[in-house]
Amino acid sequence: MLNFVLRRIALLIPTIIGISICAFAFVRVLPGDPILAMAGQHGVSPERYEVLREQFGYNLPIWQQYFNYLGSVLQGNFGNSLATKRPVITEFMTLFPATVELAFCALFFAVIIGIPAGIFAAIKRGSWFDQAAMGVALTGYSMPIFWWGLLLIIFFSGYLGWTPVSGRIALSFFLRPITGFMLIDTLLYGNWPAFVSALRHLILPAIVLGTIPLAVIARQTRSAMLEVLGEDYVRTAKAKGMSPRRVVNVHALRNALIPVITTIGLQIGLLLGGAILTETIFTWPGIGKWMIDSIFKRDYVVVQSGLLIIALIVMAVNLIVDLLYALINPRIRVK
Repeated sequence: MLNFVLRRIALLIPTIIGISICAFAFVRVLPGDPILAMAGQHGVSPERYEVLREQFGYNLPIWQQYFNYLGSVLQGNFGNSLATKRPVITEFMTLFPATVELAFCALFFAVIIGIPAGIFAAIKRGSWFDQAAMGVALTGYSMPIFWWGLLLIIFFSGYLGWTPVSGRIALSFFLRPITGFMLIDTLLYGNWPAFVSALRHLILPAIVLGTIPLAVIARQTRSAMLEVLGEDYVRTAKAKGMSPRRVVNVHALRNALIPVITTIGLQIGLLLGGAILTETIFTWPGIGKWMIDSIFKRDYVVVQSGLLIIALIVMAVNLIVDLLYALINPRIRVK
């Protein structure tokens, strides 16, 4: 197991370098000049412009700028925001809990509906439930996030008035962050009305963000279950007179969960990336909206460092998913 972990970590090194190059190159092709963006409408004199270019290292060759940036990252220094002058890692850690809370609530919504729907669709293959569930899953997968989000806002927030339009909590509540997770913080303060407000603000964004993962998980669960239900050991278990519930829960589901967990692990990374649109639609104060705002501000440091940090988190999640394989199915041998 240790050798497997070390090999997987070694494989991540070229991936990290490649992502850092892509992030560095991406922000350099954005239109505009970060120095002029910092100067704002008042502009800057040519002399001051050159001083700022030298101060931030933009006068150096591109390759030298990259290696300077990579060296700083390896030391744990992701730079300071050009707009706020605050360390990027500080801003990231301040906003990241909001994105994690949204992503995991969306994933929870996708898992508790997607896995049971996929299981029952496989068991009732060809039935009306199977066709309806897969049809809804295909529709959910094909639906654009921004369009789906606006529809839910119009209906549930505008027409019915059941949910708020934007934000994480009502403006009447002001709670000093403890963990950064609004639902947990409101419970720690014992403020039940604030918890209800935070939950109401979270419902629509979580549904919108979790719709596509739900469709993917449901279809993957159905496919995996159908494959496992046709195996010899499942037919043997049925021939021994085991109850259908025991056959499904003990023999089929345990093995079918392997590709499903892989799918769930990959969805975590997609949720962090897909949160950009959702956070923008619902004005959710997370890293997605932070990245969008930084792109408009030409804040090179925030964009490239934010992309790199998110990529590191996604790779860490994928590594954890790989390690879970052996725990779920003992037949898998990790050499």
